[in-house]
Amino acid sequence: MRPPGLPESPHRSVLRPIGRATGCLLGFVPALIAGAGVCLVVAGLFSYVQPTSAGPASSPTSVPSVSIAPLTMPPLVSIAPSGSASVAAAVATRIVVPALNIDLPVVAPPPNEQFPLCNVAEYLVLSRPLAYPGLPQAVYLYAHARTNMFLPLLTQSETNNGAAMIGMWAEVYTADDQDHVYTITKVLPHVSGSAALESAASDTTNQLWLQTSEGPYESSTKVQVVAEPLGVIAATAADAHPTGKGNVCPDAPKCKTSNAGGCRP
Repeated sequence: MRPPGLPESPHRSVLRPIGRATGCLLGFVPALIAGAGVCLVVAGLFSYVQPTSAGPASSPTSVPSVSIAPLTMPPLVSIAPSGSASVAAAVATRIVVPALNIDLPVVAPPPNEQFPLCNVAEYLVLSRPLAYPGLPQAVYLYAHARTNMFLPLLTQSETNNGAAMIGMWAEVYTADDQDHVYTITKVLPHVSGSAALESAASDTTNQLWLQTSEGPYESSTKVQVVAEPLGVIAATAADAHPTGKGNVCPDAPKCKTSNAGGCRP
């Protein structure tokens, strides 16, 4: 859980500064405020499955540079237009929000998850895994509101409803050594209930959704951050394959069933 005095959330069912491939971006990062941080859970809503095998990526082709306020992107190496069916179905492996010092591996949620893991972000699974950047569906990642996790999302959302996050970029690396770059366009604090997932579940435009909790209970409201795709940059294998796999949080609740994940035996 979060440190004492800060809310945290249990969960029952539901980038390091920019990598070497995008290190040149750092010179353009404005002095944005750091801040901002778990999981939206609706009993019986989620069906956990493993991601399909990643297909081969198309040959990269250069496209013109893209200028997006308040940052300027270098030339992008695009594997296909955003949402194109020719994009390989490669699973997300890492989430980075440079201005907030968020950099976490992304992993599949444990089977029968009762509580999210620590030191990683996990991807949401509904009728399908929401973990494939570049495809015509949302990518939905969640993590605890803890130091070195998604706590900055919560902290930032508590000032002017997170307005300072608008325009920051986020990066999602994938197993096929690509870096999908997004820009944050919307912050949704105080969301609750299954309706909070409807927009993400029905998205067909390759949005990125990040989620953390505003309180310590399953019923606690959540913060959602929505980002739109900018393009794709080629990444190194080292950047796209972080070694961390997460761990059961030391203060995680006791398991309710023998095959539950994320909880203590």
